[in-house]
Amino acid sequence: MMKSFLRATVAASLVTAGAAGAWAGEIKVGSVAGVTGPIAELVVPIVAGRNLAVKHVNEQGGLLDGDTMKMALVDSQCDPKAGVDAGNKVVNVEQVVAIVGASCSGATNGMVQSVTIPAGVVALSDSATAPSISELKDNDLVFRVAPSDAYQGAALAKLAIDAGFKTLAVTYSNDDYNAGIAEVFAKTYQELGGTLAGNQMHEPNKASYRSELATLARGGAEALAIFAYYGGSGITIIRNSLENDLFGKFMAADGMFDASVLEQIGADTLRGNIFITQSASDYGDSSYKAFADAFTAAGYDPVSPYAAHGYDAAFLIALAIEKAGAADRGKISAALRAVAGPPGTVIRPGEWAKAKAVLAGGGDVNYEGASGNVDFDSNGDVSGIYSVNTVGDDGKWSTKLIE
Repeated sequence: MMKSFLRATVAASLVTAGAAGAWAGEIKVGSVAGVTGPIAELVVPIVAGRNLAVKHVNEQGGLLDGDTMKMALVDSQCDPKAGVDAGNKVVNVEQVVAIVGASCSGATNGMVQSVTIPAGVVALSDSATAPSISELKDNDLVFRVAPSDAYQGAALAKLAIDAGFKTLAVTYSNDDYNAGIAEVFAKTYQELGGTLAGNQMHEPNKASYRSELATLARGGAEALAIFAYYGGSGITIIRNSLENDLFGKFMAADGMFDASVLEQIGADTLRGNIFITQSASDYGDSSYKAFADAFTAAGYDPVSPYAAHGYDAAFLIALAIEKAGAADRGKISAALRAVAGPPGTVIRPGEWAKAKAVLAGGGDVNYEGASGNVDFDSNGDVSGIYSVNTVGDDGKWSTKLIE
């Protein structure tokens, strides 16, 4: 009787599997992110954006013959060494076909140079922005949907000039991201006619920066440009500046954009005294609106830095796998370029079933991202849109696109 029961159970399982659609499996993609570290709060909505894209893929037919797309989340801690460890885990242990991430430039540089490039695995970052990434000899394996800070540094410099700051001091943290954008900012600011009263590197995570700031303040700068992570040194630098009456006005890039800056320093104190740029989206564009509606319904703020980029990166990797016709590491790079730009049927966030049908019919697709144009240049980079964030009347960040 037991043998009969087992035969019946197996037979029933086979029938069920056949009805569900032919032994659908699982395809893993690495999700490397700074889950802990100096921007941990910023990473939460970025990972949520990635996961929303995966949800849309799996709800609308999955990958290839109905395979489930699974993200293998590993913490890169916004640190180069941890980035290498995270890369080794997803590439060699999880055996992923491609990677979304890492979050930070240092972790990305460490991971791709030590692990993913030698292994022939594509890495598509949604928030690593250091100009140095564009210069890698990467065999066309490193891509970004976040624009290089070669653009953001220049945008912030122009913003400083337009705001009337003729003399600035600059302080930047000793890491790939902050050093890279500070260099672009300083160069562009001076080319536009600004004067640097001081330009110093600092080490992150110190208890106080009073002595460094006192030195910078001697040059008579009208404001301080801070290139740091809010959770590393940024908030401490602002607090030290204000407490010691050294600087009262601040410029910063997106590593400083977080609610904790207002919570710890005070919205009233910073209103009219701080300007922070960040990579943004065209909020009136239909692709962004499609993402924003879905992301809001999932309980997240679509304006969160790099959340839209997180969605785009994961969706693009899914499109590349589908275009390649197999979970084959060696085919992802060419397929990624093919689906990211013209020619082809325009695909927007949430339109996985439409994309799958076009590709199945032998057609081409052109993904128009929530974060904007994702057409890759020869370095695997994209152009970008930036916003400036100031303190609004409600005590929260107020965001406006930079013209």
